[in-house]
Order: sequence, then C-alpha cells, then structure tokens
Amino acid sequence: MAGFFKRLLQRFSRRKVDLDELEESLITGDVGIRMTTQIIDRLRAMGRSLDPEEVVDVCREEILKILPPATLPLPFFPDRPCVIFIVGVNGTGKTTSAARLAHWLKAKGRTVMLAAADTFRAAAIEQLEVWAQRLDVPIIKGQYKADPAAVCHDAWEAAHKRGINYLICDTAGRLHTRDNLMAELSKIERVLGRKDPGAPHETLLVVDATTGSNALQQAKEFQKAVGRLTGVIVTKLDGSGKGGCIVSIQHELGIPARFIGTGETKDDFAVFDSKSFVEGIL
Repeated sequence: MAGFFKRLLQRFSRRKVDLDELEESLITGDVGIRMTTQIIDRLRAMGRSLDPEEVVDVCREEILKILPPATLPLPFFPDRPCVIFIVGVNGTGKTTSAARLAHWLKAKGRTVMLAAADTFRAAAIEQLEVWAQRLDVPIIKGQYKADPAAVCHDAWEAAHKRGINYLICDTAGRLHTRDNLMAELSKIERVLGRKDPGAPHETLLVVDATTGSNALQQAKEFQKAVGRLTGVIVTKLDGSGKGGCIVSIQHELGIPARFIGTGETKDDFAVFDSKSFVEGIL
C-alpha cells in the first residue's frame, strides 16, 4: 500500500469521496475484506459528506486500532538458546531473512547460530553458508537431502554447548498446499521439544509484500500446519510493496508483523513499527 493515502488524497482532491470506490481501493490494497468493511461502516455511520483528509484520518485510526502499539521483543534465556523457526513458501526471501535476523541480533550484542535445515535444495545450504561466513556466525548444516529434524537437533546441541543466545533454523521453502512438507515442520518441532519443551520459542513466517492477498492465505495454512505462528517477517516492503497484508494477517489471524525487509542489503531489516508503517508506508 505504499503511497495509498497520498494517492487517495489526489484522487478525491476535486470531487466528493465515493465510498464504493474507496472500498474497492482498500480491497485491492490488500487490507482485507474485514478491515475494509470496518472502515466503510464507520464512514457511512458518520452520515455526511466527507473530505479526503477526514477519510484518510479514519482509515489510519481504524488500522492503528488493530495493529499492536509495540512489537514484542524476542525472548532471551540465560541458560539455553532461544530457538527461532523461519518458515514460508519458496521465493519470499526466507533464507535472506534468516541471515538478516542473525545480523540484527548480532548488532544487539547477542550470539547467534544458524541451522541450515533447508536440505531439499543444495543451493539453500550454500546460500546460508555464504551468509554465515559474511556475518561471522557459526552454522550447522547437513548433507543435501539429510533429515532436517536431525540438523536442528545437532544445531541445538551445539548452540547449548557453546552458550549461544539464539538458534535460527532456516527451514525448507514449501508450498502451503504440500501436506507432507508441512508435516515435516511438525516433526522438527517434536524433536526440538525433547531438548527444550518450549522450543521453538518463535515461529516466524516470511511473506512477500508484493504477493497481496495470497500472503494471508499462506499465513492461514502455515498456522494450521505448525499450530502457532508467533509473527510475520514482511519482505520487499519498499516502493513496490503494498504492505496491506500486514493489516489483514493481524486483523483476521491475530498474527503480528515483527520485522520488515525494505531493500537488498543485510541492513535493510528492522523491527516493525505500526505508527511509522501507517504514517509512512501506507
């Protein structure tokens, strides 16, 4: 939804705001039907002609109501690693997001280990290994087509032994319609759960802001498969990204955006801030 409110003001600068047209704009901006209905109902209830600035203010207010005012920090345990699963479909920037999160944590003074649990693609293992070398963080990997649960098990053992703060497990990119691959995520959870009943402590779904409403469907299916998604990492949230999926996923599933990717470098990664998102990106 980059520039959505700006375009809205321009469109209605010389004429009355058409609520049917606004409704269509909100839906195509991937805000979601429920959020769109909530906004339109409030505007209709005001019972008078509205100028564009008033409409924009209402849109912002309603969106901010459902977005958390603050992003929850990642948990920290002094006696064991915090295990973070990175999940998502192919092509969303999942492996890159895992690396960027590692870089972000390291910049905060935390120790990090990467687990190359995407064993279905040899290139994925190599990609994460390149990132690990670039970021100077340890990595645990297996052979191509090795058991991902075994890789994560070995990574937990190594992280615990070395006193690592965060273990980031990069899982295989998978279509949410592939039941067998989704079941594999549950297996990794069970294996790690034997080492630490609370693991994984975070399961972050990576979605591409440019995929629109499909991101919401992905979130629905992954939540069914893993039982609990604790947050979303939204990639490509730059000039080409709409970003409305952040609103629809929060509103319909209660899953908050935790981090955003806004560019190509390792530093183009930040904690999600709802106020900045609504005022700037929207």
